[in-house]
Amino acid sequence: MKILDKYVIKNFLIGYAVAFAVLIGLRVIIDLFVNLDEFTEQSSRGAWAIIENMLIYYGLNSTLYFRDFAGVITVVAASFSFGRMVRSSELVAVMASGVSLKRLIGPIVLLAVVLTGLLVIDQEFIIPPLAPKLVRDRDAVRGRESYDVWFMSDGSGSLVCSRRFDVETSTLHSPTIITRQPKPEPHQWEWEVTGLIRADSATYNRETDLWDLKNGRFIEKNSRKGPQAIPSYDAGDLTPQEIPVRRTAEYKTMLSSGQLASLAAQETKIKDMAQLWSQKHFRITDPLINLVMLMLSLPILVCRDPNSMKSAVTISFAATGACFITTFVCKILATEVVFDRVMPELWAWLPIFIFLPIAFIEFDSMKT
Repeated sequence: MKILDKYVIKNFLIGYAVAFAVLIGLRVIIDLFVNLDEFTEQSSRGAWAIIENMLIYYGLNSTLYFRDFAGVITVVAASFSFGRMVRSSELVAVMASGVSLKRLIGPIVLLAVVLTGLLVIDQEFIIPPLAPKLVRDRDAVRGRESYDVWFMSDGSGSLVCSRRFDVETSTLHSPTIITRQPKPEPHQWEWEVTGLIRADSATYNRETDLWDLKNGRFIEKNSRKGPQAIPSYDAGDLTPQEIPVRRTAEYKTMLSSGQLASLAAQETKIKDMAQLWSQKHFRITDPLINLVMLMLSLPILVCRDPNSMKSAVTISFAATGACFITTFVCKILATEVVFDRVMPELWAWLPIFIFLPIAFIEFDSMKT
């Protein structure tokens, strides 16, 4: 590795560390300023307990913040590193030595690819195991969280309801389960109610992977038989770890690609399938879009005149912001009916189709 490459990589890594600390810290401060009252609802536990809860909450949620801001952090780091080099007129010296400025961009692009791998690791291997902790309320006491469960679909398509689910004991209080099965073709997307299960409580048995019912009773639809005793219930993939995650509207964003694939194999509803396919495709395109945003900004940031650096940074952020907003809009439209169709594949790849040619044009028109 040449000295110039080491110097460029060093500047970029310093800029990346600064951008990471500033953007993630700003996200934490804004959230803390808005939701401070929720943390203080457990004021009876003492100041140190509240501070500990804050540190744990934001420490875990930093994984989500990094996922959301990874592309922007890379662009800000590139702006920081090139800004220092332009201010010191180092790009002019590089050109005077006969080195093309495109050669200067190469190490940053390669390093950005490596850092994009951190985003993939965060999304696929770090966030999914932490998902139950990431969705807990800010005022919840660790290990004593409780949630309400309403019409949550299990592995067989039945709907589970309970006023309270205790995380510590893995117990559903007074659960009601509406058993269902899909109708035969051609109405396989519709469900038919087969009966009702009631119990005083349902506790998850980790040895049998079943919910042990206390005074469980099954009432079959259109049957003259009375309630039948039922000791346990198989909810499939609806485990105590999944219940807190599924309560949130965006729980699919916290699943790994393998979990999304197994969930898609159930083929529950058309709307759910659109969300699943949207997530599956955006898992592929999100890292690519982050690289496209960097490629949009780099040719603009490589300017030789320090006086034009401010305008270059402004234009760079405008182009990056346009890509970021377009991606955000595409994620919204990916699950909606547009032109009489739901097309998650098109919306997931559309930002790349739009901005990648622009990035290539910018690279081709660079004055190096």
